[in-house]
Amino acid sequence: MLRHSLSSPAGIRRLSRFIGQLYYVNCIGKGLGQTVPKQVDHRERRETIARALWRVVDLRGVLHLSLREIAREAGISHGQLQHYFASRQALLTFAMDFAAEQTAQRISRSLEELGDPPHPRDVLRLTLTEMLPIHADARATSRMNAAYVLEALHDEKVLTRTRDAMVQGRAQIEQLIRQAIADGHIDSTRDPATETNLLLALTGFATLIELNVIDPEDALKAVDQHLDGLFG
Repeated sequence: MLRHSLSSPAGIRRLSRFIGQLYYVNCIGKGLGQTVPKQVDHRERRETIARALWRVVDLRGVLHLSLREIAREAGISHGQLQHYFASRQALLTFAMDFAAEQTAQRISRSLEELGDPPHPRDVLRLTLTEMLPIHADARATSRMNAAYVLEALHDEKVLTRTRDAMVQGRAQIEQLIRQAIADGHIDSTRDPATETNLLLALTGFATLIELNVIDPEDALKAVDQHLDGLFG
């Protein structure tokens, strides 16, 4: 089963879902695909509010992340917003889930262009670069991620959800590494757990990019150099 994990449609979906999990969500696709117009309208309005939250975080920062500020950005009243989201946590969680769905769709489209089956190095590079704020959508998700982490530090339910999603996401990457070793793409002397941890450590470039410590090109160069060493 592992041998076909990258080439099957199910494997593509799992990899896409992993991206969302690394952004601290674990329910990609829930609530989608409804055919009742009233439910669709409700979902669309929630997505509009979520996008307003993204803009507040992206342009003004986490400190301005209040329901009133988000309602103002969305062009609705505070009462209207509360009709769709009863609490700040509920809105933030939905916004993170929605961001993960959008990320997963981008990943799915990109994976389809990598060949059948895609080379594991290309899959890992795509995964890592999507987690770095090197384009507008990824930057917004990265900043949402930061807001969600702060929320998790002070909310046990969010913390548990975050931790469980990260554990599952990490397991997906380790599975990919183990299969690459089994297929001869990576030297058999490499330890899958250690290599997984080193790969995920590269996502720390996000903070350095956001604070203009390094350029995105420098981060990508480091990612490529690490992957070259891993698959060399």
